[in-house]
Amino acid sequence: VSPCLSQAADDTDTMSSAPVGISDLSDEILLCILRHVPVCDLLMNVARVCNKFHTLCHDKTLLSNVNLSEDYLANNQLFRKTLKQLANHVQSLSLNGCYWLAGCTVDVLACCRGVTHLDVTGCRLSSLRLSRLLSSLSLLRSLAFDVKIGFNLTALSSEAVDTLSRLSELRQTLMTPSYGVVPCCAQLRKLMLQFDISDVTKEGVGVSCQLMVSQSSVPHYQQLEEFTARLAPGEANQTLLLLYLAVFSVHVPKHLRVFLVSIPGPNPVRWPAAASLAQSLGQRGDLEALQLPRTWLDFVSLSTALEGNSPKRLSFSRCPAIWPQVLQSLTEGGVKDAAQLSSLNLSGINQVLYSDTRSAEDHLASWTVSRLAECCYNVKHLNLMHTHYHHQNTTRQEGESHLCASLAKFRRLRSLTLPACALSDGVNAPQISVNRTSPSALLLGLKRTPRMGLPNYKTDSDSASTAGLTQLVAGCLRLESLELIGPGFVSVLPRLEPCGRASVEPRGMCAWAHGVGDPHLATLAGLTRLRCLTLAGLPGVQKGTGLTQLAKQCKDLRVLSLANLGSLKMMDYTSALLDTLKQCTQLQELRLEQPYLNANALFFEALSCCSRLRRLCLISRGGTFDPAAMETFMVRCGNVIMCHMFMGGTLVACRTLQKALLDRFSEARPALSVVIYPLQHEDLPSVIRSIPLTLLDQLTLFQSHVAQPPRLS
Repeated sequence: VSPCLSQAADDTDTMSSAPVGISDLSDEILLCILRHVPVCDLLMNVARVCNKFHTLCHDKTLLSNVNLSEDYLANNQLFRKTLKQLANHVQSLSLNGCYWLAGCTVDVLACCRGVTHLDVTGCRLSSLRLSRLLSSLSLLRSLAFDVKIGFNLTALSSEAVDTLSRLSELRQTLMTPSYGVVPCCAQLRKLMLQFDISDVTKEGVGVSCQLMVSQSSVPHYQQLEEFTARLAPGEANQTLLLLYLAVFSVHVPKHLRVFLVSIPGPNPVRWPAAASLAQSLGQRGDLEALQLPRTWLDFVSLSTALEGNSPKRLSFSRCPAIWPQVLQSLTEGGVKDAAQLSSLNLSGINQVLYSDTRSAEDHLASWTVSRLAECCYNVKHLNLMHTHYHHQNTTRQEGESHLCASLAKFRRLRSLTLPACALSDGVNAPQISVNRTSPSALLLGLKRTPRMGLPNYKTDSDSASTAGLTQLVAGCLRLESLELIGPGFVSVLPRLEPCGRASVEPRGMCAWAHGVGDPHLATLAGLTRLRCLTLAGLPGVQKGTGLTQLAKQCKDLRVLSLANLGSLKMMDYTSALLDTLKQCTQLQELRLEQPYLNANALFFEALSCCSRLRRLCLISRGGTFDPAAMETFMVRCGNVIMCHMFMGGTLVACRTLQKALLDRFSEARPALSVVIYPLQHEDLPSVIRSIPLTLLDQLTLFQSHVAQPPRLS
């Protein structure tokens, strides 16, 4: 053996025998690791390990942009200590959703004088506290907060008003009729509004949107570039929106390039100035995003707005009348460069709401989607909810394939929302039995009235063809978020229920959705990058075996929403559900809605395998729960900070369990939110309104797609 090889072997033996610790890694590698450590833990614990870690933990790359929104296990004292250490470093700070923090903790933010971007949405922030905070943050350029009941603009000091006058970005969540701080923000470039005002107060008094005279001096948005408004159901929200848009009727800002307005419900309030806005947006050629309610759009205004522009985000939710114009604009040169489009919402774009007026032309055609894929090949987010596609062996255009094959051409898709009937190949159509024959007059008196929401059907889902879906899975391997919702699904959660029932079809209207069953769910297992999955209103799922196969392959699943799978008379897929939960080791959020859910010891034992679970929401009209098993589950899963259960049982039993969980776990989990309430109780709507908005967004994971299009921003 040569001396060189012998020396190299000796060096290798020496290196392999020497111990190597984490502190021996380079600073660059350690910084990459420390980015994944919560900031509170980083400064209070890791920084105390040694001098090297103390220096690294105070590196500006870790402390310049800080998000404390998910430090759910940090209490007020720990937050105050952390904020004081961040004072000389942080520039962008988010406490979005920190609803559990006391007001005195929010006051400590005043010591972070170098902050330019601040998000305190969901925090306890009165008008006086906001005034003191803004007076100290003279460098602030971006602000996000809640305008709650009792907000008073006149309570702000002159220093606070000066800070607001320099803001370039503002996001307001309005819980009371008010302009918030908009009248003081003359330099705004980006304005984002969330309207969440109830039409009736807790005392049952109607809410008036007549604003105070002192709040009427709304600026003319001279510098505005982006305007976003997202509304919850209610007339008060729509009335207030028109007040915010009054200035646009007189003058449209010359730099406006993003205009997104989302109004839920079938009949959004009309805005006469929409046509002039569309004309103004089309003249400049720099439009980036557009979303208008269907009553605001027409053929002429749409063509004017899109012509000569290269938008990145477009939404035409529930606008079936303009579907031909949309297709023409995107595929025949109606826009400057269709390849720039990255987000497209076509929810309900070509569908007539009721089957008695629906014809074959009202169904989504696969060749139109193919044309879209050829022109808009960079689309990453696509929503086709509330549309219909029925693949039949009838006369079709030459070369037309299954809709899923056309969708497979969107190679860059990251998120996709589809109606359940879009997955059916149609080969099992004769096996789908829907009772449409008229009984004789002699038997009418003996006919049993069918129960609402319990359609009678028979499917042979085990032999269903999945050829079309297989092509979609093979073509969209980058898909991370998928939603499959039956055309007739409506959640029983009451917050968006009135709006939802008016904007979707009655249950059981689309028989083709019944053919989507376990084989289709098993095919989805090929989407190994899935992180978020929603399955709702799929009566063809019988035993749930496909769900188990999917969970075994999709190891990185973080969010799972299941609602009304299989028969609504009984829960047939319980065994498969338990096996599925045991496979979801990375799951962080679970929302389960089923009429007869039995949350017993076996259920919570399986759920305990989801050790990283943070949010749990169970909704069941006739469901039962085991209090002792629930408490044991909370002990095993120490990361759970949201537990919402709306099921059967008495009010006393629900309140007893809720109190027991709060008393036992609140000290160790400061952000813990426990709501356990009978689903049929008359006070449930007021209970829902009392839940913090950030948690309510998680509780209604797929409600946003039922009642309104998803936010494009």
